Amino acid sequence: MPLKLEGSCHCGAVHFTALSHTPVPYQRCYCSICRKQQGGGGYAINLGANAESLHIEGAGQLGTYRAQITDEEHDGCELSTAERRFCTLCGAALWLFDPTWPDLVHPFASAIDSDLPPPPSSVHLMLKYKANWVQPTIEEGDQCFDLYPELSIADWHKAHAMWVD
Repeated sequence: MPLKLEGSCHCGAVHFTALSHTPVPYQRCYCSICRKQQGGGGYAINLGANAESLHIEGAGQLGTYRAQITDEEHDGCELSTAERRFCTLCGAALWLFDPTWPDLVHPFASAIDSDLPPPPSSVHLMLKYKANWVQPTIEEGDQCFDLYPELSIADWHKAHAMWVD
């Protein structure tokens, strides 16, 4: 049975639950969007969950942010398809949903109230975009990537025997 994630915003106006096969908070994303949206330590941790299982209380207090993505190769910008959901009262970042992958929702580990399994190691991604003041804590066994990691969230959980059936 997948792990039931229970989350909320800081002020308590929004509560949510979702079922997750991939609940280990192992990924640290250093991109400017994640860092500025919910990464006070210079990164954000995103989990994976089944979008169909997402249940929301207080949905009337939700806001949506869609970031402008800079295209360095073509010298332009485009609107991200990802919808970053947050509480409009306290500003707490809650989850990311991208209609490109409609079966998935990505709760931010910082919004989860239930206990999460500790990661055996971490993956540091989007290091190309980290802020100059950030000095990642790289432990033995961690992996680092300038952009995206080799394994998806699901594949990482399976490879590390952390997949929750």
